[in-house]
Amino acid sequence: MGGSMEIIENRAAWVEHYTRNWLEHYYTTREIDWSRYRYSKNRKVPSGAAIELSKSKILFITSSGVYIKDRQEPFDAANNLGDYEIRIIPGSISFEELDYTHDHYDKTPVRKDPQVLLPLRHLENLVTEGFIGGLTAGFISYMGYQPDITKIADRMIPEILLNIKEQRPDAAFLVPS
Repeated sequence: MGGSMEIIENRAAWVEHYTRNWLEHYYTTREIDWSRYRYSKNRKVPSGAAIELSKSKILFITSSGVYIKDRQEPFDAANNLGDYEIRIIPGSISFEELDYTHDHYDKTPVRKDPQVLLPLRHLENLVTEGFIGGLTAGFISYMGYQPDITKIADRMIPEILLNIKEQRPDAAFLVPS
């Protein structure tokens, strides 16, 4: 993970539009109007060398807003401007120790079967069967509702990259919520 590719292409134009349209409207009315939001669209696609999954260590990443109930702070799901923090969670944790703070999806299915968003036991089975070489000791969780992409690029991604340096995966597997 490196190189000179911009995380946000045309960043200044995006910030200008976000600030003058979506954010200014929110601060003025305290209402969220997604018709005023412009999603960032990068033209260049990051790529790298192919890997052989059976010999690779995988880092699991989820935007489900999952956290450890008694040991970690819940995400700030009520914040209309988003929560840009991450949580590192041991991959071997039991689902009973986890909870979800995210106001932007129905948590009923994940409470019935956590593996719809956290396929941890399925991934472990793929390791046992030899399809994946291994999993990192921990996985990364964040709350996917984040309207300010500059905070993702400047705050969240550097934290994720630090964790990647510590856990040294060959690839990451992202399951969005």
